[in-house]
Amino acid sequence: MAWFYRWFFPAAWLCYLFYWQIAAVTVKGAERTEPGLSRAIRSLLFLAAIALLVFNNIPVPWLYQNFMPVTLWSYFAGAGITVAGLLFAVWARVTIGTNWSRSVTIKRGHELITRGPYALVRHPIYTGLLTAFAGTGFATIQYRGAVAFALIFVSLWYKLRIEEQWMHEKFGPAYSEYARHTPALVPGLF
Repeated sequence: MAWFYRWFFPAAWLCYLFYWQIAAVTVKGAERTEPGLSRAIRSLLFLAAIALLVFNNIPVPWLYQNFMPVTLWSYFAGAGITVAGLLFAVWARVTIGTNWSRSVTIKRGHELITRGPYALVRHPIYTGLLTAFAGTGFATIQYRGAVAFALIFVSLWYKLRIEEQWMHEKFGPAYSEYARHTPALVPGLF
């Protein structure tokens, strides 16, 4: 059981990243791309969040305090939430196909995708990633998990705001109508 506890989350995230790299090969060329400084800031937030979850020796003791008792239930609930989030993000990535990009980008021949997970939320990859980070953070039962989630949320929310602006510019009334009926991140909420 100890090996599962130690290796499950790294294995789940590495599988996800491996798929993500392979799928990135088949995307359309860019027509417009987000500035490098914006990408760099988001990357730093992501790296800080990952460092919080990976390293057990950051010299900030309160990060490693538990916010609830550690149980097998909390670990497996976190594992299930992580897998569900990663699978939702993969479903979204498959659905968006060649329109996907790492940074905020308008592709040549960009299409407005509103089917599959995009019928539930406008940014399902972000929803999936936030869910997965919440699960991973929850499994730690430590405040560092909550801080990591907050960093990821800020990063993705910033990216989402830029994307929303660009999609409104690109698709006009069609995107406005889509946004009026489809929440950004959480079905039925926002």
